[in-house]
Amino acid sequence: MKPYLKRAWAEISLGALEENIKKINSLLYENTEIMAVIKADAYGHGEGDILKKLCQCGVRYFAVSNLDEAVSIRKHCPDGEILILGYTPPEYAHELEGNNIIQGVLSLEYAETLNASAVNKIRCHIKIDTGMGRIGLKYSDPERCAKEAEKIIRLDKISAEGLYTHFAVADSPDDDESVEYTKNQADYIIEVYDLLCKKGIELPHLHFLNSAGICYHNNKRSTLARAGIIMYGLYPNYPVALPVKFKPVMSLKAVVSLVKQMRTGESISYGRTYKAPDNNVVAATVTVGYADGYSRLLSGKAEVIVRGKRCPVIGRICMDQLILDVTGVPEVKEGDIVTLIGRDGDEEITADELASLYGTIGYEVVCGISKRVPRIYVD
Repeated sequence: MKPYLKRAWAEISLGALEENIKKINSLLYENTEIMAVIKADAYGHGEGDILKKLCQCGVRYFAVSNLDEAVSIRKHCPDGEILILGYTPPEYAHELEGNNIIQGVLSLEYAETLNASAVNKIRCHIKIDTGMGRIGLKYSDPERCAKEAEKIIRLDKISAEGLYTHFAVADSPDDDESVEYTKNQADYIIEVYDLLCKKGIELPHLHFLNSAGICYHNNKRSTLARAGIIMYGLYPNYPVALPVKFKPVMSLKAVVSLVKQMRTGESISYGRTYKAPDNNVVAATVTVGYADGYSRLLSGKAEVIVRGKRCPVIGRICMDQLILDVTGVPEVKEGDIVTLIGRDGDEEITADELASLYGTIGYEVVCGISKRVPRIYVD
């Protein structure tokens, strides 16, 4: 192991990523291609190596949040199709053109400003707000929405290539109201697309499947499937069951820096929130903390794996360190590897499990692993 790893590091399994891509493809109709969502540095996994593996797996379409991400992706992937899902200031129209990036168009006014700023043509997909309530064309009547979209398509420097929307509650397949809401979202954008077709406007792409949509609401009308969290092996809505088992791509590890026998009443960390109940407690200090992305909210709640056994976090998590009760794990010593996220022997702790302990989602856990934690790519 390289010396700089002897603190805290994240292992990224490219083999697990490849397996997840195969499983996603097995769920899709033949006419639907994966659009890999790699915003936020590939959900904290590191975009460069993730992109290389995705390209090797035959993925051609990529979705990002903003222009900086898109330009970065373009450097790694000169031939890929890159869609910016959110807003780009119109004054950067020349960068969209120069980097052959597809821009999400959020309104007619925005399209007109882009059109006025363009030199040649800007490729775009038109966002339709079917019920998410964030961005996009929003009309109760699909015919009015289609007319607005047509105005965008007719702009001379806008090259419209698709319509898209985003599901709001597709991750709740056991709730009848949510299922109906999702169906209505899909039906709405399909109707808008079909109305445009009747006017002779047939765009290459219509897409509305996110990770939850892929798993629970598959629809052959969607030409692209925007695979995000499931690509990285986590649940759209933990612990709601998935149709296939995806493998977590990221593991988070650190090492034991000190082992000590505690005395009755001795306290651990800031605030003295933990005091040893007797003289039998063995504590181990671990080289990871909230500055690495392991949330302070996990203090006194989480477990980690040492030598294949779960051990509780005791006391408050510090910026760079935390402390475990390793009483039940004999012969723990300095330098032992600790698994905070991942598998060791028969035990596994997932980002989803950690998220459930402090009221968030697995997305936030993996995205929150800080830049100072090196990503090590395996498989």
